[in-house]
Amino acid sequence: MKVLVTGGAGFIGANFVLRVRETRPDWEVTVLDALTYAGNRASLAPVEGQIEFVEGSIADADLVERLVAATDLVVHFAAESHNDNSLDNPWPFMESNIIGTYRLLEAVRKHGKRIHHISTDEVYGDLELDDPARFTESTPLNPSSPYSASKGAADLLVRAWIRSFRIQATLSNCSNNYGPRQHVEKFIPRQITGILDGVRPKLYGAGANVRDWIHVDDHNDAVIAIIERGRLGETYLIGADGERNNREIIALLLELMGKPADWFEHVNDRPGHDLRYAIDSSKLRAETGWAPRYQDIRAGLRQTIDWYAANEAWWRTTKAATEQVYARLGR
Repeated sequence: MKVLVTGGAGFIGANFVLRVRETRPDWEVTVLDALTYAGNRASLAPVEGQIEFVEGSIADADLVERLVAATDLVVHFAAESHNDNSLDNPWPFMESNIIGTYRLLEAVRKHGKRIHHISTDEVYGDLELDDPARFTESTPLNPSSPYSASKGAADLLVRAWIRSFRIQATLSNCSNNYGPRQHVEKFIPRQITGILDGVRPKLYGAGANVRDWIHVDDHNDAVIAIIERGRLGETYLIGADGERNNREIIALLLELMGKPADWFEHVNDRPGHDLRYAIDSSKLRAETGWAPRYQDIRAGLRQTIDWYAANEAWWRTTKAATEQVYARLGR
């Protein structure tokens, strides 16, 4: 099977490519990535020579059509994905997440190919901290940032193309990923690399906001399960029952990295900061048989810490620029 992976030099996409080469060696993989600040060709170094790499934008209609015509399946990871950046400048999120998804859908429709669209649980807005409910596939979209609104718009485009044009497609909305090769702008790698540099972690507000964490390998195994065993036209939620608030995550990182429990700083909260995400992944598990390997978040965080400690050259060049941006935003 010939597979086109968009955003395959980004965090989740690169780990997907590595996972596919490990578990599905008969898949022929082409990566399309614009190599924006969040893309890193070095993340694909372990499979150099085993895949085809194309540098370019998913908003480039001619390029997208040429690549889609030559593939069997598109796995669509490419997206601008950082909430703070979307609050600072929404346009790149509109261009990549909405226009780029439209270009892919039109190419898929024209050439009769299949697409799997990767999305986020943030399209559903947030839940109250004391609410026992979780997001399901029938939860209405209620985004609260330019980023989540652009991803929600992309989800609706995919669903519309399924219904209007009968394209072959599946969708997945996943909870917060962590693991190796994640850009240092994101919460967990920012704190890990800061601690490695002797800098106290930064905690937004009181740290009560809850995220449903999943290791990136578990996410990607779920995507493969959907591709192979999911029903066309369906949406699946991917989660590993990993609810932790931000304060708890920092406490775990400090413990695992040998720092005192109070060795952190409070910073200004993010505007419109969602309170809680929680995923009900029962549909995915029942229909595909998928289950997470990293059911203990401590084990997943230990593996992640060890990777960043052993791969300083991968993140060092972006760390200073990232912290300058956060300083300008007061966070």
